[in-house]
Amino acid sequence: VQLQASGGGLVQPGGSLRLSCAASGFTLHRYTWGWFRQAPGKEREWVSYIRNSGRTPYYADSVKGRFTISIDGDKRTIYLQMHSLEPEDTAVYYCAARLGSAAATRVADYAYWGQGTLVTVSS
Repeated sequence: VQLQASGGGLVQPGGSLRLSCAASGFTLHRYTWGWFRQAPGKEREWVSYIRNSGRTPYYADSVKGRFTISIDGDKRTIYLQMHSLEPEDTAVYYCAARLGSAAATRVADYAYWGQGTLVTVSS
């Protein structure tokens, strides 16, 4: 099984980016899919997750209303669409997978991780 994150880059404040996480070897509907981020000098923090069984998304308060998580089953890809980006959103973003559909906001909840993709928000 493998998760491959991509889509990071440099964007100006107020801009948008869409991150992708290609999932190979997974039976998608059996997993909860999450996005985390880690800013320099800080701990990895939860951003969003979605339960594929019900497709209900959940968001950290810091990104609610600006970020959207989604799944394309045909492409086997989990997306994180980010709008109204702020310098505080600068971080390495990681996708992650957890077997089952329980609530999952902790790093320890997830057994599978992608390699991370860097998002830099700066003018």
